[in-house]
Amino acid sequence: MKYQVTKGIALSLLALSVWNCKTSDPEPTPYESGVYILNAGNFFSNNGTISFLPRTGNTVATNILQAANPSLLPSGGLQGYTEVNGKGLILIDNSSAAQDKVEIVESGTFTSRATLKTPDIENPRQVIAVGPNKAYVSCWDVSGSGNAFYKDPGYIAVVDLNTNALVKKIPAVKGVEKMVVAGTEAFVGSNAYSGDQTLLVIDLNTDTEKQRIAFGSTPEPIALDANGKLWIQAGKDLVQIDPSTRIVAKRLTFAAAPGSVTISPDKRNFYYTLSGRTYRLPIEATAAASASQFIARSFSALGIDPQTGRLYGSQSPLLYTQAGYVLRYEATGSTGTLVDSVRAEIAPSGFYFR
Repeated sequence: MKYQVTKGIALSLLALSVWNCKTSDPEPTPYESGVYILNAGNFFSNNGTISFLPRTGNTVATNILQAANPSLLPSGGLQGYTEVNGKGLILIDNSSAAQDKVEIVESGTFTSRATLKTPDIENPRQVIAVGPNKAYVSCWDVSGSGNAFYKDPGYIAVVDLNTNALVKKIPAVKGVEKMVVAGTEAFVGSNAYSGDQTLLVIDLNTDTEKQRIAFGSTPEPIALDANGKLWIQAGKDLVQIDPSTRIVAKRLTFAAAPGSVTISPDKRNFYYTLSGRTYRLPIEATAAASASQFIARSFSALGIDPQTGRLYGSQSPLLYTQAGYVLRYEATGSTGTLVDSVRAEIAPSGFYFR
């Protein structure tokens, strides 16, 4: 009897050990640690894609959305991507009418889970997380042509990631595009070519308009800095405002409009391109002249890896018919040091680090 009890205990412990071995080590996802390269593609060819580049290597996995979902055909230009609670939202803008969409995927595998289509989504431009299971997608709405291209005010599509469905459209401004969250509010601007000079403030708790601020020029929100101040690009100017009072703290004026503006992971320095160069500007700067040259070349898009601090810059052939490149730089010194250059896909124009 004693032998049977001892044997039973031993078998139970063995089973528990095997169970622990099976459940404590989940299979790594294909895209665990690295950067998603957002390749806009050639707009009229509708061939935008997403590539994946690991941090520790230089082998790029191409067109990972279609690789994970072979039945999904190339369907538009790639406009944006972000992740919310394990789900990724891919913005796809098609050159044909009524073909725009947001593809919702598992963030680590890119397996498709749902698709939001027109008329819910028209000309999607940017997506941001605004809650544990909620995202905002800025949409131009249906476009026109010529001087009346932005013929209708755009809207913010409110997406519930619990149900993978659109739950509301918040009326916005013409050419609505960039958004930045500050506390319980989202500050919303528009495309520099829209001509709309309104900074829109959205209440995240109610998903309703809270305020419209006449800005004097077209506002493009960039980011919050380390002191919680909101920075906005307005043509040739970078403007810092207090998001709680809406008061302008300072305005830095450049010789021309900076391009590809991004902020460092510690939120203490901006990086931007201007006149064929890339510059670094501390948030304490009181004049544009405080910027220092960081790299003696410019890029179509900039991004900084929050884990390694490396700066990523993208470059594309002029005709957008051939693959572009992503260059990585060490950013720990006063100037950037080239690490490597990797081939991406057509028109790499943004980055998402994970």
